[in-house]
Amino acid sequence: MSESENREQKSLTSEEEPNGSVVNPKAVCNVCKRLYRDPKILPCLHTFCSDCISQLEPFSVSSPRDSPEIRMGGVKEGRPVTVTVLCPDCDSEVDLPLSGPQGLSTDHLALDEVFLETLVTDGPLGCDLCGEGGAESRCEVCSVNLCEFCCQAHRRQKRTSSHSIQRLEELKSRGRLCRPVLCALHPGQELRLFCQPCDLPVCLECAATLHRDHRCCPTSDVIDRHGDRIRELVTVRLRPRLERLRDSLQKVDVSQDALQARVDATAGEVRAFARAYASAVEAHCLSLLRRLEELRVQRRNQLHLQRAQLQQALLDVSGGVEFAERLLNLGSDAEILSAKGVTLRRLTSLAESSYDPHPSAVAPDDSNSISFLPREPAGEVEGYPVVGVINSKTVDLSKCTIEGEGVQRGREGQPGHFTLVCRDSAGEQVARGGENILVSIVHVERKNNMLETTVVDNNDGSYRVSYTPEEPGVYSVWVCVKAQHVKGSPFTLTVKRKLRQHSGTFHCCSFCSSGGAKEARCGCPGTMPGGFKGCGHSHKGHPGKPHWSCCGSTVEQSECLPQSVLAAVSPRSHLRTVEL
Repeated sequence: MSESENREQKSLTSEEEPNGSVVNPKAVCNVCKRLYRDPKILPCLHTFCSDCISQLEPFSVSSPRDSPEIRMGGVKEGRPVTVTVLCPDCDSEVDLPLSGPQGLSTDHLALDEVFLETLVTDGPLGCDLCGEGGAESRCEVCSVNLCEFCCQAHRRQKRTSSHSIQRLEELKSRGRLCRPVLCALHPGQELRLFCQPCDLPVCLECAATLHRDHRCCPTSDVIDRHGDRIRELVTVRLRPRLERLRDSLQKVDVSQDALQARVDATAGEVRAFARAYASAVEAHCLSLLRRLEELRVQRRNQLHLQRAQLQQALLDVSGGVEFAERLLNLGSDAEILSAKGVTLRRLTSLAESSYDPHPSAVAPDDSNSISFLPREPAGEVEGYPVVGVINSKTVDLSKCTIEGEGVQRGREGQPGHFTLVCRDSAGEQVARGGENILVSIVHVERKNNMLETTVVDNNDGSYRVSYTPEEPGVYSVWVCVKAQHVKGSPFTLTVKRKLRQHSGTFHCCSFCSSGGAKEARCGCPGTMPGGFKGCGHSHKGHPGKPHWSCCGSTVEQSECLPQSVLAAVSPRSHLRTVEL
């Protein structure tokens, strides 16, 4: 930068902060927020003050940064150091030249904006030459502000007589400042030539000295070629891309607006849902409380009934025992014998049929039979799914069911079983086990013949009861839950005698099944002539249909007839191995 430009920069920045009236952002550095001072262009085409660039924190360097010898654009042990900084505007990584920020290109357009901003905002300017009078003109070649006296002197000097001098008021009215770019090495010399090998604009003195062996030509001759390259990149490639980027950005803005609108609408839906769902939850809560009250009343009634049954049983048993003991202790032989009949009948009835609960069947505290399961699905309320159910282990005896034929019929020597399903007052199966189940199976005619039973808790409200009868007959089956009979108890169980398996074969006749063997016999009374000991078709005694050779039964799916029917027939003569 020339000395005149330095003087101009000092003049422009001396009064910029106090008035605070800078309005042109193109004249302000985005780092220091002041008018540009020696503006430099970074490789990313963003402009900042040279001092502001030198104060940026290095992003990376080509060698360790712990040595005090390393500075921006400095060297260490004779080796150059490349410093990379981040652009404060675009955050791009840019490499500074080895000479530091001074090696960057000067932004002359920014200087023009600074000077124009100073003209508009700072009012009268002092003369850059004498420093006494107010500046009225400006030399565009020397870039100095001149008072009237210095302006006339500037025109009289031979070296500056040809310079273009403009009135400051005229420059203000233009709204744009156009001034020549001067050489940094030769103050007062305008850069009018372009050195093609060096790709730099130069002044006449530079062309005659530093670039005398280079091909230099007027800037007007090469501006079209170089300007066209810039123009082509801007017009053909970057301008369309710029439009696409703007369109895309606009679409993103529209999408953001649509997103916000959608979010707001959805938020309204969420709030409405929350209000409705809260209403459904409140209704579900009231329903649960009503269900809880129903269970309380049901359980209370069951306890009242159980208490009344226990009181009546206690009264009956205590009355019978008291009478019998008084009769035995105080009565004479004749009195005892005379009352023996009625006493024995009553005591026997009490011993066999009275309400006799098992001690473990009556729970002293059944408060745990009702619980709340907060995570269990509870269906829908007002169209919304809800969770949380009242779980009741309370069993309604009138709703319990017995499943399986084993409670009505059985077979001697064969295992039998049936299933007790505990249900609540709504008829639903109780979800958990743990009830006190009492099952008693007693022969009706032989009271001392009580079958051993096994009760298995399936932990789902059902209980499997197994037994094995040792003799046929009629049995009485008691099924009690908490010492109370379920619906239908006691049940009648009929046990049939053991099934007799057939030892022979089911055939049409002994002649056919034995292949004509004369010694083959049959359980039927049929005989054949010619010395055959068994039956044959259409002969005397043949039943006229297929029958068992062991017993003569004509029913294939049946049990074998008793041995008394076959007493006249030797078992060793029976046909046992012949298959049809």
